[in-house]
Amino acid sequence: MSRLRLDAVLVQAVIAGALSFSHLHDLAEAAGQDGWKAWAYPISVDLLLVAAWRRMRTHADNRAAWIWFVIALAASLGANIATAGLLDLGHVPAWLRILVAGWPALAFLGGTLLAHAPAPEPAAPDAAPLAAPDPEPAPDITVERAPEPAPELPPASVPNPPPAPAPAPAVAVPPALLDHARKIADSHHTTTGARIDSATLRARLGVPVPLADAIAAQLT
Repeated sequence: MSRLRLDAVLVQAVIAGALSFSHLHDLAEAAGQDGWKAWAYPISVDLLLVAAWRRMRTHADNRAAWIWFVIALAASLGANIATAGLLDLGHVPAWLRILVAGWPALAFLGGTLLAHAPAPEPAAPDAAPLAAPDPEPAPDITVERAPEPAPELPPASVPNPPPAPAPAPAVAVPPALLDHARKIADSHHTTTGARIDSATLRARLGVPVPLADAIAAQLT
C-alpha cells in the first residue's frame, strides 16, 4: 500500500507540475515573452518553489523561506487562474506585463537569499565551571630529628670457652618411668629414624613439662 500511495502522489505531482508549467508558459507568452523566454518563466517559478521548500526543511528559522514559497506559489496559482478563461490573453493589462517582466529579477533575489542565508549560529557551550581556589599552602614546619644512637659494638668473642657441665636434673625421675620412657624413645627412633624430643615424650607419657624435660635429659 505504501508503494501505491507513493506512486499516486508522484503521478499527481507530475500532472500538477505539467499543467502549471504550461499555464506559466502561456501567460508569459501572452505578456510578450516569446520564444525561449516563455519557457524560462515556469522553470524559474519551480526552482524558487524547490529552494524555498528545501530551506524550510533544513533550517529552524524558516520565516523567509515561507515568504518566498508563498510568492512562488502565488505566481504559479495566478497563472493557472489567469489562463482558465478569466483573462483575455489577447489583451493582457499593462500591470501584468510589468509583473511578468520583473519576475526574473524577483526570482533571482529570492533564490539568492535562500541559498546564501547565514546558517543559525550554534548555541554557545556552557561556561566552564569555575575552578576551586587552591587551598592555602601549609606552613613550612621544620622538625628536628633526634640524633641517632651510636651503633653498639658486638661483644668481644671469648676464644673457645670450656663447655659448661650439664646441670643435674632438678626433678627426680622414678626408675620404672625412666625405663618406660626409654622403650618409647627406642620405638620412636626405630620408626622415624630421629631421636625423640621432649614435647613428643611428654605427649606419649602424659607427664608435666619439667618431668618430661628431666626424662629427655637422662635419655640423651
